[in-house]
Amino acid sequence: MQALLTKAVAAVIVLFARAVTAVRAAWPEDGLPSRPCVYFANHSSHGDFVLIWTVLPPRLRHRARPVAGEEYWLKSRLNRFIGCDVFKAVLIGRDRDKRTQDPVTQMASAIDAGSSLILFPEGTRNLSDARLLPFKSGIFHLATARPDIDLVPVWISNLNRVMPKGEIVPIPLICTVTFGSALQLTPGEDKDVFLERMRAALLALSPNPVGGGE
Repeated sequence: MQALLTKAVAAVIVLFARAVTAVRAAWPEDGLPSRPCVYFANHSSHGDFVLIWTVLPPRLRHRARPVAGEEYWLKSRLNRFIGCDVFKAVLIGRDRDKRTQDPVTQMASAIDAGSSLILFPEGTRNLSDARLLPFKSGIFHLATARPDIDLVPVWISNLNRVMPKGEIVPIPLICTVTFGSALQLTPGEDKDVFLERMRAALLALSPNPVGGGE
């Protein structure tokens, strides 16, 4: 019964997201990796990972798990059901002093178990005028722990206008999710160089792309 409910809720979320955003996916010429990978994206709305999850082909969606803050997804029974049962999120403690698990170990274990991850390297929603906030180092440490993992940049357009800060009811607008070609950590690559390369790859997918320094 639980499995049927979970499957039904997942289907409703997909249909709702598509109805509200008329979301369109743009794929790289070489396609998406068939093996577990990390989708890393810009972050401007609470619905970002839902949109990525929604547009993935079912065979990839079923193993894609968002990396999210446990404080939000464990605060109620409904949130726990959606986050843990429907999305199977990898829940990370925001408070370093209260963490009982290492976030990189959690993410690496999920990859080892055959899951792909949806990750937001900015670490928090970008409510500024900048296209991207500086990247946190988590994606670098994950790539160092699993150097063969494919890192797929994903740019989400318009979702921040569908769900502006403070709004509860979404505003119907067409959204686009653009996937780039997979990248990997280069052997011996410096952390700052790696983060800037990932950031530049993500910015290159945005409308009117600009240099990585913005």
